[in-house]
Amino acid sequence: MKKENKNIGAFLSEYGVFIALAILVVIISAISPEFRQPGNFLNLLRQASFNGLIAFGMTCVILSGGIDLSVGSTFALSAIVCAEMIGHGVPVIVAVPVALLVGVALGLISGLLVTKGRLQPFIATLITMTAYRGLAMILTDGKPISRLAESSGDSLLFKAMGKGNFIFTFAPDFKIPIPIIILVVVFAIMYFVLKHTVFGRRLYATGSNAKCAALTGVNINRVKMSVYAVSGFLSALAGLIMISRVDSAQPIMGSGYELDAIAAVALGGTSMNGGRGRIAGTIAGVLIIAVLNNGLNILGVTSYYQSVVKALVILVAVLSDRKR
Repeated sequence: MKKENKNIGAFLSEYGVFIALAILVVIISAISPEFRQPGNFLNLLRQASFNGLIAFGMTCVILSGGIDLSVGSTFALSAIVCAEMIGHGVPVIVAVPVALLVGVALGLISGLLVTKGRLQPFIATLITMTAYRGLAMILTDGKPISRLAESSGDSLLFKAMGKGNFIFTFAPDFKIPIPIIILVVVFAIMYFVLKHTVFGRRLYATGSNAKCAALTGVNINRVKMSVYAVSGFLSALAGLIMISRVDSAQPIMGSGYELDAIAAVALGGTSMNGGRGRIAGTIAGVLIIAVLNNGLNILGVTSYYQSVVKALVILVAVLSDRKR
């Protein structure tokens, strides 16, 4: 009997988040016919791509035993740098890579505060979160930057990031939004890196026990710097996709995204203490958050109640993590 209970517990620990996602989709689909429309699912996945990219970076940071509260501010500041360059006539093919490098630099600053400054990750990234948001306000004077597509000379690259679709030649009516494709490609890369590379093993070792990892020759500071750089890069990428989609950049964009990312990582089963988790769980957590947001919007639930529902979901995830 104990063995059966142990097997059931192990099964739920491994696949519980996917079962929860399936149940949630079935329940909302049964309540609302609008939810199960193919167009709504594509829109849901497109919206999930922003949180998904940020959550992938957050997964790496949390696996290392840290946290990154600056992802929303990095999202905004990197996007604004890109928008400012485009507005001043810099070609998109230059502005986009520069903005991504800005995201990496912002992540490295957080990593430096954690490793060289010896600050707690929560404090270090709280500082950078506040500073980056302030810089975004300074660069824009608190005003949005609009008509980016027009300023970019109607660049196909800029439009494709957020508004483009991949069209199959054998099924021209079937289109997959480019943000979804970017999400899938990044997921595949992250899955391979975490599961099949030396860096992935070192990352898990650092999060499990940093002192033991250091004794075995792992440069834990380099690992931590790397994951914050990855987090900054993916936050910047999400920001560029967002401004491409909405054709504007605002200094307040990305506010609260760090909470959704942490929620998705927690729901996916990654331990908040580091060293245990998987990227497949994170994508399931991202989809749970997206389905909740989409379903509650369709059902006409106000944003106030949505916040309470998400808080309860996060609470359940964290309590489950502690029990495991």
